[in-house]
Amino acid sequence: MNNISTSNYWDTSLYQDKHAFVWQYGEDLLQLLNPQPGESILDLGCGTGQLTEKIAQSQAEVMGVDYASAMIEKARENYPHLRFEVADARNFQVNKPLDAVFSNAVLHWVKEADQAIASIHQSLKPGGRFVAEFGGKGNVLAIATALSNALEAINIPAQALNPWYFPSIGEYATLLEQQGFDVIYSTLFARPTPLAEGEAGMANWIRMFASSFLAALSDEQQIQVIRVIEEYLKPTLYQQGTWKADYRRIRIVAIKL
Repeated sequence: MNNISTSNYWDTSLYQDKHAFVWQYGEDLLQLLNPQPGESILDLGCGTGQLTEKIAQSQAEVMGVDYASAMIEKARENYPHLRFEVADARNFQVNKPLDAVFSNAVLHWVKEADQAIASIHQSLKPGGRFVAEFGGKGNVLAIATALSNALEAINIPAQALNPWYFPSIGEYATLLEQQGFDVIYSTLFARPTPLAEGEAGMANWIRMFASSFLAALSDEQQIQVIRVIEEYLKPTLYQQGTWKADYRRIRIVAIKL
């Protein structure tokens, strides 16, 4: 369910090998989901399938869906015994109502939040639960500021290229309530996240998760912009040979009324 508003190409090996934190941090979100044997659960934006497999270990009936076909191909390769399908968070359908929809590190790619919430709501049984974590208000603020400054210095309007949606708890809970959910748990917290590959960590992160900002640039311009960003961020986000991303995450649990 990644990069919904820009290109639909994801480097799955770069994602899986260098950005494993995406699902590793999601493992304790599974405790909030608390999947039970026999429950029907959708992993919305499953990526390469690691958390889908964790859900399956609870003996729940789970299916993983993602907007990116490359992710689904990799998930099927990783876990051939599980079911994975290409689907869009904004308008997916299910054959029968589900006990739960789970979503980790996905919904900040979906600017049409009301459409996604409507799709999630119609897919659940009454009393079914929606458990999600994604980027919240202030997420990657330092990185986004550095990106904007570097691009605007070469007369590229960064805001028009921004693929992300980072709501406050109040904003997102209100959207859920308007569509028939009861929000029973919500939190917003900082989680500075170490990036792999030492000095290359920030460049890798930008190429993986902020590619839409760079799409119109030549290779040489991309290298120059990333260098400017690194210089700007080094005093605050680079320590002892490791970059950190300045993540802030929202967690939500909501019940369909």
